[in-house]
Amino acid sequence: MTEVLLADITVFVLSVLVGFEVITKVPATLHTPLMSGANAIHGVVLVGVMIIAASIDTTIGCLLLFVAAVFATANVVGGYVVTDRMLEMFRAGPRADR
Repeated sequence: MTEVLLADITVFVLSVLVGFEVITKVPATLHTPLMSGANAIHGVVLVGVMIIAASIDTTIGCLLLFVAAVFATANVVGGYVVTDRMLEMFRAGPRADR
């Protein structure tokens, strides 16, 4: 095992532990807004997919790139849909006359 691989594995394990600790501290009422915002940030993954698409020349690479694009797009769209549904709760609706 090389030093670079060991460093990458260490960073991955530490990020999983920190992420788990942070998410477990979030109250249930804030979990949905937090996740919808995180899903919307997956637009960065779509930018990465577009950058990598310029250098892919194998069939398996194209297949993996397509799968990454589909998953990232689903996260982005899902994040905006959930955010829109949450904001809909705060919009003033038609009021009944008193």
